[in-house]
Amino acid sequence: MIATSKVKAVIGTGITGLSVARFLAAQQQAFVLLDTRTTPPNLDKVKQEFPGITIECGELNLHTLLACDEIIVSPGVAVATPAIEQAKQTGIPVVGDIELFVRYAKAPIVAITGSNAKSTVTTLVGEMAKTAGINVAVGGNLGTPALELLDNAVELYVMELSSFQLETVTKLNAKVATILNISADHLDRYDNMRAYILAKLRVYFGAEHIVVNRKDVLTHPPFAAGVKPVYFGGNADFGSFGLIEENGEEYLAKNLTPLMPARDLTIRGRHNVDNALAALALGDAAGIPMDAMLTALKNFKGLKHRCEFVSVKKGVEFYNDSKGTNIGSTLAAVQGLARDPQQLIVILGGEGKGQDFTELAPALKAINSQVVLIGRDAPIIEHAVENVTRVTHATSMQDAVNKAFNLANSGDAVLLSPACASFDMFKNYEDRGEKFCAAVQELNAS
Repeated sequence: MIATSKVKAVIGTGITGLSVARFLAAQQQAFVLLDTRTTPPNLDKVKQEFPGITIECGELNLHTLLACDEIIVSPGVAVATPAIEQAKQTGIPVVGDIELFVRYAKAPIVAITGSNAKSTVTTLVGEMAKTAGINVAVGGNLGTPALELLDNAVELYVMELSSFQLETVTKLNAKVATILNISADHLDRYDNMRAYILAKLRVYFGAEHIVVNRKDVLTHPPFAAGVKPVYFGGNADFGSFGLIEENGEEYLAKNLTPLMPARDLTIRGRHNVDNALAALALGDAAGIPMDAMLTALKNFKGLKHRCEFVSVKKGVEFYNDSKGTNIGSTLAAVQGLARDPQQLIVILGGEGKGQDFTELAPALKAINSQVVLIGRDAPIIEHAVENVTRVTHATSMQDAVNKAFNLANSGDAVLLSPACASFDMFKNYEDRGEKFCAAVQELNAS
């Protein structure tokens, strides 16, 4: 047990927890490391890197937490964990790495959250800043942990933030903040959708500028008096980034001024048009020059596992959207890639996280579609969509790709967008996507 009240409790020894421990060590602040797992995967590494630090594994020790003056929780650990909740009720602050980051960051922050497209938009705004010659640091929930980005030479931070990270933020004070969209996700952790939405809305706390999805009312801040939002999506008008048509061609526009033809975007799908508009709105509010943003947009090829074009086999296109881990993301991919009369064959399934898969049915019914199911919750998905589309079951990713290919004709497309987490069959969504790509390459396309 810790004998002094001037000690931080760091809960979680994963990537975020290690970044917090390294930061506190560099600040010469005393801390104890805790992990709810009895044998964390990287325990030996932690012991080697922090030989003099107390490390406790397994069920959280309330006495240890009560002996600390602040508790720093990793995103993967629920704040509602009983020991943390009890400690919090005694007045001990419970924060996360983003709260620490905000205390020390000197440059403006572009804060990006949402159920889907966070990584794409975060990366794109970062590329826009780089193209403009701005010393930008990009990370948070994406790539590099927030605390490892801190540097006095940085001129702009572009941060992807999850609802788990935002739960423990008091006031983000971002230069620009956005919720790109909201759809059911993480309902295995939150009591209901309201709790999930409230966590997302914390991104707006203290923001100087707010960027809002015109087509998603759940992203609109109900409490942002005095902060006039900029909208993205839909048809352009004053105070927004949207679409206009001139001479029969569709343009991305600011207010009513055309910026670039939508066809000049390298990234595919209608959802990526919205992503481009969101990035333009965020970058504009952050002060990134427009010419640099448009150049970056034209050069941006998208991210791996996010509607990534894989190959063409016998005229059948294959797309890897393994990052589609919830219904909202899969709906965006399906609606973005659907091109009548092309048939879209969607590979779905995995760990469903308590979602209501009937939400997929209208989108699948509206297009010429078939579904190939894999994973633990395949029966639940089948029950939700079997009346609107043909369903085929597969036992592995290779089997799913083979069956999808056999169902397809030239001009069709096969989309891996599971609407589920991957942990029932794969290490993570990247592993799932890589196995999909490998299976596609192994197809006999002669």
